[in-house]
Amino acid sequence: MGKIVAGQYLSLDGVTESGWTGLSPSISPTDPHTGAYFNDAQVQQAVGELMAGNDAMLLGRTTYENLKMFFTTQSGPYFDAVNAMPKYVVSTTLESSDWNNTTILRDNLVKEMTALKDRHSQIGIGGSGTLIRWLIAEDLLDELLLLVFPLILGGPGARLFTADQLPATFTLTDSRPLDCGVVALTYSRQAQA
Repeated sequence: MGKIVAGQYLSLDGVTESGWTGLSPSISPTDPHTGAYFNDAQVQQAVGELMAGNDAMLLGRTTYENLKMFFTTQSGPYFDAVNAMPKYVVSTTLESSDWNNTTILRDNLVKEMTALKDRHSQIGIGGSGTLIRWLIAEDLLDELLLLVFPLILGGPGARLFTADQLPATFTLTDSRPLDCGVVALTYSRQAQA
């Protein structure tokens, strides 16, 4: 059986994306506060490792739409691989998709996730915080890979975990501080008792 693996960028104060686009910093290659970190060779290697084992992608609607706009306008080995890779979007509002190899999932999601694990060796998620929280609540997320940036972004912003998150236990299986101050953390989900 395959596994579902989520990768996230995170600030020290838990922000995954800015609440004020353009006014406050966010963790993004294009943000002036965090962009320099993405040029670091070790960070680029860690980001590559986040995606290296994936043979499918699982996305929420918003992340899907953002990635689709970017990836469908790019070419090269990495972009071509992502564009060709099977993509599964969890959405009740997305009606159709014109991004190659995309399937929309909206019904019987627990059953669908189990079927995806039977079909693929590793299904990767980038972004899609709401989907990650739901997968954790349903005991379907197998690994959580975090790149923690040495920044406090402050102010509003989306957090990976919210006050209504159901409890879950993970085991730290890898921890690597990078020379630039970013820390790569890998957590595996402990089986429910």
